[in-house]
Amino acid sequence: PLAARRRGADMAARRLWALLVALRAGWCLLPQAGYLHPDEFFQSPEVMAGDILNLQVYYPWEFLSSSPCRTAVFPLLTSGVTYWVLKALQQLDVCSRCVSSYTLLVSPRLLLTAFSFLLDYSVHQLAPFWGADRWKALLLLAGSYVTLVFYTRTFTNTLEGLLFALLLVLVSSRKSDSGLAKPTSSPLIGVVIAAGFFNRPTFLAFALMPLLYWAGLNADSQKSIKTLIIPCLKLITCACFTAVVFITADTMYFTSVGLDNLYSATNSSLFNVIAQLNHRVVVTPVNFLRYNLNSRNLAQHGSHPRVTHLVVNGVMLFGILHLLAIHAGFKMLKKYIHELMWVGARYRGSPRLSVHSEGHPALLLFYFVPLALLSLFSHQEPRFLIPLILPLVLFSTSQNRAMKWKPIIVIFNVLGAFLFGCLHQGGLIPCLFHLEHLMHSSESSNHPRHYTLLFAHTYMPPRSLLNIKKKDIHVEVIDMAGSEEEPLCQVVGQHANNCTCSDCHFLVIIPGTVRATITKCGVLLKNETLIFPHLSMEDPPQLSFLFSENWRSQLGLYILQLGRAQ
Repeated sequence: PLAARRRGADMAARRLWALLVALRAGWCLLPQAGYLHPDEFFQSPEVMAGDILNLQVYYPWEFLSSSPCRTAVFPLLTSGVTYWVLKALQQLDVCSRCVSSYTLLVSPRLLLTAFSFLLDYSVHQLAPFWGADRWKALLLLAGSYVTLVFYTRTFTNTLEGLLFALLLVLVSSRKSDSGLAKPTSSPLIGVVIAAGFFNRPTFLAFALMPLLYWAGLNADSQKSIKTLIIPCLKLITCACFTAVVFITADTMYFTSVGLDNLYSATNSSLFNVIAQLNHRVVVTPVNFLRYNLNSRNLAQHGSHPRVTHLVVNGVMLFGILHLLAIHAGFKMLKKYIHELMWVGARYRGSPRLSVHSEGHPALLLFYFVPLALLSLFSHQEPRFLIPLILPLVLFSTSQNRAMKWKPIIVIFNVLGAFLFGCLHQGGLIPCLFHLEHLMHSSESSNHPRHYTLLFAHTYMPPRSLLNIKKKDIHVEVIDMAGSEEEPLCQVVGQHANNCTCSDCHFLVIIPGTVRATITKCGVLLKNETLIFPHLSMEDPPQLSFLFSENWRSQLGLYILQLGRAQ
């Protein structure tokens, strides 16, 4: 009966996991309206849309040839691949609307969603080794809003998390014929570390403890110094070779200034390729580190207390699981110190942390060491910690730690998915869809109109979702960010008064919480459209307004068509 109940529980867990997998893919296609951070667009899709589809975009400073801080390899392999497919389908007349705001948004996300199943594979492979329940761990992973929301977006942190998961699979030992732990192949580990470093140099913080664990396995399994050094040399050689590939690709991309010139360079002779590189080698991680190690540069993006990751961001992402890990960490540290002081002398040395089937100390180190290293930097955002979900899930499902907190975990993830997947800046993407449809309607196509789009108190709008070709000059986008009332009214009044032709349209996109600012600017309101829901944490609604008749306006984004005041 016990075995039958266990089989029944496993079958129920598999069905629930399949349902959560369908939710992950379906919500991506819906699509998710929540806008987490500008980097999900401006570190990949926005750049590739300009290079491949020749759309009007905003190139962030990290991708300017004068100061390249981001590798072009991963954007080309993710958003680039999907946009190449869309471009080819449209050129072959497979579909007339292959390139639209919807496909521009969803296609890169869909590819990242497919890649996210590497997390599920990693948990499936690692759970037995680390003493975790396989299907409980898979459910905890698939049901986390971090997986549903963050791992379906085009963040470099998403790729960092996937590479970290792959690294944990590679460094975890496998059983040899003699029954002893055997370290895995070192060349693949070298490739993953180099790729992760070029994606985000902070990957070294995540890779430190897995590398030390792998080195310990090699030290235990090898009987001579020679056999110990050979795997390390293989790792370094493969890492260097991978780095050369990234450096070559980035140098060709940034010195050729765009994909068109890059294609011509790669199709020419080796001599011409070298000549076009202008004797300049681009190493993006060096520029990244040089910029981020300057405290003044980080202050421009926001400075936070050093404990923000530990006290705020970890709880925001993982909830009770983060608190359970902190409690277990303190408890284990206390026990280890006690053994070190009172028992260590009996064994003529300090006691070693156990890393066998339970593996709890190692998993805690995989979680807390990267968190501590990332806390050394003053700029701390929650998404920096999303790669830590894998060791945390494995630790939480060992010895059924998380099961008694199941109701809290479910409620926390439902609220997190709703907040970040639907509400947070949730009107901006539907607004861009609406504007793209408005500007590409048949009436607008037959009689081109000039549109001036002014965004205020929203996240930076990704221009690519407007689907405007670079040669089209009838659309102007103005991003006023969080501008104060006086400069905002000055710009609004200037453009409203200049909008005199019959085919000129001046639209202001602004959250409902600050809509009253526009009424003070002395301009004529011709039309308005409310997009619901939209939550701006920078301009949050007052609780008193949420219980009034106009509560929808406080949780909405307005598209205001303005004209010259009478």
